Amino acid sequence: MNSLAKVPVTVVTGFLGSGKTTLIKHLLANPNGKRLAVLVNEFGSEGVDGKILKSCADENCPEENIVELANGCICCTVADDFIPTMEKLLARPVKPDHILIETSGLALPKPLLKAFDWPEIRSRITVDGVIALADAEAVAAGRFAPDPAAVDAQRAADENLDHETPLSEVFEDQIACADIVLLTKADLAGAAGIEAAKAVITAEMPRRVPMLPVTDGAIDPRLILGLGAAAENDLAARPSHHDGEEDHEHDDFASVVIDLPEVNDVAALVASVQRLSREQNVLRVKGYVAVAGKPMRLLLQAVGERVRHQFDKPWGAGDRQSRLVVIGEHGDINETAIRAGLGV
Repeated sequence: MNSLAKVPVTVVTGFLGSGKTTLIKHLLANPNGKRLAVLVNEFGSEGVDGKILKSCADENCPEENIVELANGCICCTVADDFIPTMEKLLARPVKPDHILIETSGLALPKPLLKAFDWPEIRSRITVDGVIALADAEAVAAGRFAPDPAAVDAQRAADENLDHETPLSEVFEDQIACADIVLLTKADLAGAAGIEAAKAVITAEMPRRVPMLPVTDGAIDPRLILGLGAAAENDLAARPSHHDGEEDHEHDDFASVVIDLPEVNDVAALVASVQRLSREQNVLRVKGYVAVAGKPMRLLLQAVGERVRHQFDKPWGAGDRQSRLVVIGEHGDINETAIRAGLGV
């Protein structure tokens, strides 16, 4: 089978809450005549993103073509989960024209690219491109991409200093692996924020790639699909902090799942989630909430103190249960304190 017969795969990577699911929802709504499949990998046991995407299923991407991997980070479960799942997608009676992979916000993309060299799939799929999403407002504020000059100055001052946080390494690896960087939340960042974010990311890039501002995932699919990057053959140009390591761990991060009673006051819940970020350094909260007197489920997603919520669809029979996934760095996740903060 020659390379022209390979099914293209787009890897969508990006930090927690950068807008990966929103982007994929937009692509599902604008398939340009392609039959799509989606593989979504989440950190934690509750597949919130997978449920969101399955609610968008249609004839171009039926629900059976949206597959969740929730047994661990996709780059750490290649043999057990990723390869068998890809084989099943390729064995569908009608093979997808294009496969989208939404990685966990904690995933390192390069180990995943190496998996495309496995004999079981190498002749049948290719990495069309790696799309890295970066929250422009956060990056402009310098939260996840340290200034290299400042790091060098700290090294000179104290050789024993821990110069980088786990978050910065994840962010830098994702940027270094990208074929295109999408600067999301462009409406919140504004023109000055976009330019500041571009400057920060350019300083981290090993090679120049396009950077495009995006709001609510709205982008012409032709700009990010059909790149033909064959990224699995271009690993040397995509450096990682973990090059040379046999494997890597995600022990720096942890998640807990919190069941809540029916909520009467959404504003009070939002305030509680914001306090978790402020007082307990929680990075991400996402899940569904049952609101008293409302037949629709409330989708709640938080990145730090920024909380968004909307009613998305009616509860299914027997499904009416408020449940939130809370993610943070390992030392900051205290389930007892989180439960107390949410009033449960």
